Amino acid sequence: MRREAKSLALREIAFCERVLAKAGLNVLLETFRDAGEIKTWEHYPPGDVFDPASGAQWYYHSHSAEEGAAEHGHFHCFLRPDGPDGAIHHLAAVGVDAYGRALRLFTVNQWVVADDWLDAAQTAALLTRFDVQMPRPSYLVNRWLTAIFTAYEEEIAALIYERDRVIAAHRPVDGGSAREDRALEVTSEFRLDT
Repeated sequence: MRREAKSLALREIAFCERVLAKAGLNVLLETFRDAGEIKTWEHYPPGDVFDPASGAQWYYHSHSAEEGAAEHGHFHCFLRPDGPDGAIHHLAAVGVDAYGRALRLFTVNQWVVADDWLDAAQTAALLTRFDVQMPRPSYLVNRWLTAIFTAYEEEIAALIYERDRVIAAHRPVDGGSAREDRALEVTSEFRLDT
């Protein structure tokens, strides 16, 4: 059954990309559709996307361009199991190039997104709930992200467990908390562009 779900999700990813491409669009152009000037570090769309039925939430942002870097930015994906005012848990991020093609999946240290921390088992258990069925900023972008999480659920779960292993082994120079050490940002990564 898992193989069938992955296959369906990969087809949905391709479908969303194909439909957008018919209009000369991609997931980034759709995400920026209502934006004026695109600024680094800003959340797109403003206010994030939140599905009240599933508790799934996401936003896109980019960093300052590094010479030779393929990645334009990434979608940070979260789950709020108890609704919009409840705890928020970062699941993973999806890095994309300037054409909206997925390059990698990765996890980050807690300080990066200031989420409400859950250990790997509790975080991985939330993955199947990441399902965004909202019309804005684009139904196709929302379905594309949902399909990424379905297609790569096992890989994302492994990244979350690796996140906890990396943080547990990390020793900050100042002796403080590993989850607050700014020297440790990306905690695990899975390349999609190889």
